[in-house]
Amino acid sequence: MTLTLRLYTDFVCPFCFIAEESTVPRLLAELDLELEWFGFELHPSTPKGGVSLGKLFPGVPLPALHERTRGFARTFGVEGYSPPDWLWNSRMALAMAEHARDVGRLEPFRRAVMQAHWREGRSIEDESDLRAMAVVGGLEPDAAVTAASDPGLLARVDERQAVARENGVRGIPTFAFDRERIVGCQPYEVVAAAARRAGAVPRLA
Repeated sequence: MTLTLRLYTDFVCPFCFIAEESTVPRLLAELDLELEWFGFELHPSTPKGGVSLGKLFPGVPLPALHERTRGFARTFGVEGYSPPDWLWNSRMALAMAEHARDVGRLEPFRRAVMQAHWREGRSIEDESDLRAMAVVGGLEPDAAVTAASDPGLLARVDERQAVARENGVRGIPTFAFDRERIVGCQPYEVVAAAARRAGAVPRLA
């Protein structure tokens, strides 16, 4: 029987990006898993329009910080991306993701946002950038941009966040398989072992 992987990530989380570029696709390719994604705001207090990482991490040299992140990514085989110096508020993109879920385009849209933000340096609050991500993700752009400020979808983002916290999610990425849970960007072997303990079996070719 197919096991559910409940994955908690955010578009502004570099370690979520690394996990979704490496561990997650391998898990889905090699084990009989069904992905259920939950958006989880990493920094819910981020003001609209975002904030400089220099302000968020005062006194931390950003070039050195980014190089450490890129070095960590290389251990997962992830190359060719540049961490930004700006942290955007992710609520609009998360609301758009809920719209994408409703119309059956969640995974293509999520990938479009991750690629645009982490590989192309696009803003996840700028309307023209969001419109472009919507098109790549297979969404009708006007409807998608409208969804970014839809009160019902934003309320759903908050509800998912609240439920995740009630279920003990504190850090991301979080991989949850039934009663097994792995927190953080962990090597494939660590996460796959948790999935197998929860009952995951190899995917048939």
